[in-house]
Amino acid sequence: MLFGLFLCVGLASGQAVVAQDDPATIGDPDAPNSVPYAFPMSGPFDAAGVDVRNTQEIADWFRSAHADATAEAFRHWDEEEEITAVCATCHSGAGFRDFHGLDGSEAGVVDGPIRPGGVVDCGTCHDARLADVTEVVFPSGLRHPVQGVEASCMTCHQGRTSGEDVAEAVADLDLDTPNPDLSFVNPHYATAAATWLGGYGGSGYHYEGMSYAGRFFHAPPVASCNSCHDPHTLEVAFEPCQTCHLADSPRAIRIARQSYDGSDDTSKGIHSDIEANAATLLDMVKTYAAEVAGAPIIHDGSRYPYFFADANGDGAIDQAANGPTAYEAWTPRSLRAAYNWKLVTADPGNFAHNPIYVLQLLYDSMADLSDPLGVDIDAMGVRR
Repeated sequence: MLFGLFLCVGLASGQAVVAQDDPATIGDPDAPNSVPYAFPMSGPFDAAGVDVRNTQEIADWFRSAHADATAEAFRHWDEEEEITAVCATCHSGAGFRDFHGLDGSEAGVVDGPIRPGGVVDCGTCHDARLADVTEVVFPSGLRHPVQGVEASCMTCHQGRTSGEDVAEAVADLDLDTPNPDLSFVNPHYATAAATWLGGYGGSGYHYEGMSYAGRFFHAPPVASCNSCHDPHTLEVAFEPCQTCHLADSPRAIRIARQSYDGSDDTSKGIHSDIEANAATLLDMVKTYAAEVAGAPIIHDGSRYPYFFADANGDGAIDQAANGPTAYEAWTPRSLRAAYNWKLVTADPGNFAHNPIYVLQLLYDSMADLSDPLGVDIDAMGVRR
């Protein structure tokens, strides 16, 4: 708790801002600083007597996933004793400041070394110099303009890859021929910003000749991440939704009068249509792998690279001396469908962030697989 306290305490009378990076500035309230600390101007003092004006915000943050120092997201690199540079930007507050140059280093690269154990701390979102970050570059190459704390959200929730990475990997290859040089392209986790920007952000694999919904503007009062998510607890405030939507939870909100999953049930939220179509697509990927590629596949979302070989089709992951055998019979057709499936399901809030875009990705992926599988996509009743 002290860690959060000293990062974000409100300054009381008789206290000075102390720069984190330069001890020589202690006692100088006008010194530039990256992460402010608060200390009395003189001592001795009683810590319990320090006036903390944002106690509730600190407590909310401390209980959030961003502050969970025991989570795999922050402990994964313990044995290496250094976070991989490409990962450090989002898996450590120090890495984030390094990447954006908020610590005085070159922007756009993590110089490191960044030690594990840090979290998404207060300075990740409250550093005064974050105002100087005016755009965030997405994996597709898109340079999206941002203001203030948007830079924090969009830097770390954009994913690691884009549809262009998939297109490049499968270029000029036969669609239905397994290629051992292909490996799964992982969009990563919690890809909310990628979903939100839709086709404009280019996160999904876009099939030739198809158009895709762009950024989901929703409504003016909910035009930013903090419009819906409490910045400290990360919880979603549902009350504003009820201004326009009659529902008892975010997942129960429906945005269309038609069914997308073939059920013709429009009494449920759009989340159910997306979830059903995602399940159907994964089943089709598995069927395609067994019947077309001739190499059964098993999905295990708890371990990387998520898709594993099942050569004898017994429903168990093949094992090698070094552990589970990764799936190595990808075809261009199965790889791009699996990528879109993973992108959609990697964002648990996809139904709110950009439902139309994710439904389009799911439908086009199913339609593409239906041809070699001999399935009538229209007879399935699913819609784009």
